[in-house]
Amino acid sequence: QVQLVESGGGLVQAGGSLRLSCAASGRTLSSYTMGWFRQAPGKERTFVASITWIGSGTYNADSVKGRFTISRDNAKNTVSLQMNSLKPEDTALYYCAARLNSRDKYDYWGQGTQVTVSS
Repeated sequence: QVQLVESGGGLVQAGGSLRLSCAASGRTLSSYTMGWFRQAPGKERTFVASITWIGSGTYNADSVKGRFTISRDNAKNTVSLQMNSLKPEDTALYYCAARLNSRDKYDYWGQGTQVTVSS
């Protein structure tokens, strides 16, 4: 089992910044790729970004490229999402997730943290 707890959400004006954090615990985390997803009201959950624990490979959705940066701190077992130049359309519930490096499916999810961007 992998336990994930997100924090850092809140209300921010358009153009502002927020930093989300995900504290991970459980199994050997080096075996897992970590990801951020988001779900806006009435819409499906979508991929935002991911990062491997070894090698620092990162991937970002086109909608956030150049604005969001995913990073991890292996010593603290945390994954962060730095969000800059926020737009109202970034408003959503943001989830941290984990999957085995060998799998495509994310098996572990946090409870989510709300991000609201006002215009």
